[in-house]
Amino acid sequence: MPLKAVLFDMDGVIVDTEPLHRKAYLKTFEKLNVTVPDELYNTFTGNSTQKVCETLIEEFHLKIKWQEIAEIKRKYFKYLFDNDPDFDLIPGVLDLIKHYFDNNITLILASSAHINTINWVFEKFDLEKFFLGKISGAALKESKPHPEIFILAAKISGEPEENCMVIEDSTNGIIAAKRAGIFCAAYKSEHSKMQDYSLADIVVSDFKELELDKIQKYF
Repeated sequence: MPLKAVLFDMDGVIVDTEPLHRKAYLKTFEKLNVTVPDELYNTFTGNSTQKVCETLIEEFHLKIKWQEIAEIKRKYFKYLFDNDPDFDLIPGVLDLIKHYFDNNITLILASSAHINTINWVFEKFDLEKFFLGKISGAALKESKPHPEIFILAAKISGEPEENCMVIEDSTNGIIAAKRAGIFCAAYKSEHSKMQDYSLADIVVSDFKELELDKIQKYF
């Protein structure tokens, strides 16, 4: 069966907002007066903001609602999103998106990010016209590594799971894709820290490796 739909993660695949999130979270931790060790911070990758905030409340016995922490962090993040000069699309990803689009591959965004962040990215980089649908994991009951987001993305694409491919960069995202029964390409960049790619079907560090003539043999 040929590849018909590609389900993109966003953070670490389309844009690298991780440095922005990190700066925004560090500012938030300062405001909350907590010290978060790197080992704990690294477990946040691929999780929704709600899950991260709930973890902080539990870990540091904070007397504050998760929504209040999320709002503090969101304000810091938006400022950095608009003003950080280093923030751009990941090299090669726009060419890959256009390549799929020009070859009639259905594109769905399936990201743990809040829908506001997704919309900001799509607006800033003019991506809306390429994608049939966008799903924010923040609006779902379950977070990655639960497969819900990718099962839903495949459904929106109108293609069976075996005709879909997920592009992910996090351990949680890869596990979610495999639990959904979908072929998973892991994108490994210099920004990917402490992520486990062993469950991915293929691992690439250049998006050219995911062009159709190279990838169709797996389908």
